[in-house]
Parts: sequence; C-alpha cells; structure tokens
Amino acid sequence: MAHLPFADPGAHATLLPEDPAAAVLDADPVDVAAAHPSSSLAWAVLAEQALGRGDREGAITAYAFARTGYHRGLDALRRNGWRGSGAVPWEHEPNRGFLRAVWALARAARAIGEENEYERCVQLLVDSSATAYTELVGG
Repeated sequence: MAHLPFADPGAHATLLPEDPAAAVLDADPVDVAAAHPSSSLAWAVLAEQALGRGDREGAITAYAFARTGYHRGLDALRRNGWRGSGAVPWEHEPNRGFLRAVWALARAARAIGEENEYERCVQLLVDSSATAYTELVGG
C-alpha cells in the first residue's frame, strides 16, 4: 500500500470536546460503553481488548466495536466543524478515541481479510494525524 503524504499540520484542525468516558476508563469497559455510548474512546477500548484475544471471533467482535467507535467519532467530528477531511491531531487528547477506533478498525478489517478497508482506514489515520500514525502504527 502506498501512503500519501501526512496531513499538513498547519491545516485547520478539528478539536473534539472532552470525552466523559476518559475519566472512568478504569471501570469495566462494557459499563463505560453502556454509560457513554457516544464515546469513540469507550468503543475503541472494547475493540482493542477483543483484538487482544487473537482469534477470529475476537476479530469480528473488534470490527463491530471499532466500527461503532469510528461512526460515533465521525458524528462528533462533523458536529465540531470537520467536513470529511483535515487534521484531527493526536496531540489533542479528546481526539484520541476516534483515532484509536480508526486504527482498531483497520486491524480488525485486516484480521478478517478485508484489505481494502484496512488500507482506507490507514489512509484516514495518515490524513488525520502524523503523530497518531506514528504512535499507533509505529510508522
């Protein structure tokens, strides 16, 4: 997969508001997602845990959790001025839930053989935040 250049760090950045789920991440992740269903972070944590199982059922479960977190994140980004492209900086901590959900979705997609979705998600991560790509992918 050829990666396009990272997003221009000087471009208009979208900054999400604080995520109340971040304050209670030490609780049971299922309880956190149930209490904060609009939180990308809550769904990303569930997806990461499911991926950690290392089996096919975990990958399918992770895919569903990550896709939920991804879509909840898109909703939040749009409410905060994002128009389908542009920087979503990792450095702004409330953005991390969405970015983690994107990476979890990429990993889960690859685990179930959906390579096109993997590549699309990796490109979204690259386009959103060079730092997120480096932190999450190790790029």
